[in-house]
Order: sequence, then structure tokens, then C-alpha cells
Amino acid sequence: MLTTDDAQAERYLRLRRRLADGDIADVPATLAELARKVRQADLAMIRQAGLGHIGSDFSVIDILVTLYGAVLSIDPRDPLAADRDRLILSKGHTAGALYAVLAQCGFFPESALKTFAGPLSPLNGHPNRTKVPGVETNTGPLGHGFPVAVGAALASRLSGSRSRTFVVLGDGELQEGSNWEAAMTAGHHKLSGLTAVVDRNMLQQGARTEETSRLEPLADKWISFGWEVRHCDGHDHRELLTAFAPAAGERPVCVIAHTTKGKGVSFMENRVEWHHKVPSQEQAATAYEELAR
Repeated sequence: MLTTDDAQAERYLRLRRRLADGDIADVPATLAELARKVRQADLAMIRQAGLGHIGSDFSVIDILVTLYGAVLSIDPRDPLAADRDRLILSKGHTAGALYAVLAQCGFFPESALKTFAGPLSPLNGHPNRTKVPGVETNTGPLGHGFPVAVGAALASRLSGSRSRTFVVLGDGELQEGSNWEAAMTAGHHKLSGLTAVVDRNMLQQGARTEETSRLEPLADKWISFGWEVRHCDGHDHRELLTAFAPAAGERPVCVIAHTTKGKGVSFMENRVEWHHKVPSQEQAATAYEELAR
């Protein structure tokens, strides 16, 4: 089990306090800079490991950075605190993005990222709660994380906790029927403490989502299950912050975050082949250059 990087955790907590107190004039710009660092770290991890879902990672990074940077009530020094907010990454194949964010927050040392997907590394290709602090549940099989999130939100209500539960879903993942059973259950129980975030990049492994199994009208489906639906640009931190506000009423919230696969690197953006691919040395150099701008 990895352990907390106390110095980095303190830096992260100081940043959170400054953001909460309004000491930082432009919160979205601060989050954008954090997202740039996370993309660079993710690129280095995947290059060294020789595997990873880089296009999918880059699609979801701004969502994760906004949640950890300015929304979730968490403390990396006490990752199992009973009153913490929960974040479940149901699209577990983007573990690289999650690991890079958790390291920035001090849940474990950044140096551990160099071991990603290596022999006996705790940083597997899919997140494991017994090995990585900050991981709420093991995910990878699509359609698995959302039902767990519904259970976590229901448990929070039963215990009288004010903690919130977030679950990040891939849009292709929504083709799994278990997600709609979970959505129906959450709507029935009016789990207003639950927010589902759909990473709507319109691509999945091998094809576009609408060519594989059409999801639209996606918002109407969520509404029919009793959810409040919000749309936002999934790479605009200001819009994400607004979308992640608590529920306005008794309904759970679905945020449909419109994103671009491979966001931030021109030759990866909106290209289905970058769902699971490792950039060459020349491609990596170009990517680093573009991410440095």
C-alpha cells in the first residue's frame, strides 16, 4: 500500500484553503495549470510503461482536476475519513489520469508514478483500493463503478452524513445495462448527494459511440430516470465548477461533460485510435511541446 506524501499533501491542502477563502483571483486558471502538469505526468507514465489509455486519460483529466482541486472534501493525510466525499472512477481504464491527480494531491509520492504498470507496482492498469490511497473501489469492468457509487450515496444518507458521492462514467460505458439499473435506483431513492459525470467524448474503443450503440437522446434518458441533468464543456474549469454545485432539489445530478478524446495534443484529439496507444519518441516530443504552451 502506498503512503501519503506529507509535504505534497500539505501543499495541496494549503491550495484548497486559499481557493476556498478566495485568495486566488482566478480559480479556473489555477486548475488549468494543474491539469497541464497532470497531462505531462500522464504522458511520461505511459511512455515509460509502454501502455495506457492516453486519449481517454486526456479526455477526463480536466474533470478530475476540477473535482480534486476545488470540489471534493478530502484529506490525503486521512484518506479513509468517515465524512470524506467519495469519487469513484467507473471508467477504470483511465487509472493513469487518476494516479497523476492523486500524486499532485499528496496521496502518495509523485516518484511512484514511474512504476506505473510495472512488475509488482501498486499502480496497476486499473485502480485498486487495497494498494492506492484515495481509490474508493476497484474498477475496470465497465458498468461496475456506478452501482457501487449508488450504494455509497445511499449509505451516506442512512448514516446521516453530509458527504457527497461522485462517479465518473465513460459514454461508451453507458451501453452496459447495469448503469441504467443504478440510475433507476438512484432516481427512485432521490439520492441528491450523488453526482454522475459522463465523459461525453463520443468515442469508444474502435468506433464512435453512436455507431456502436446509439446513446442519444442521452439527457432525456437520465431525466426519465428521475435525474437533474446539467451540460457543460468538460474542459472549461469554470463551467465544470458550476456544474458540480450541489443538487438544487431532491434529485441526483447527472453532469454531461462534453469532452474531446486526446484533449491538449493536436494529433490525438478526436481520434479513435488514441483510445489505447503509446506515442513514439517523436510524437511524445511534439506532445510535450504542445502541453507546455
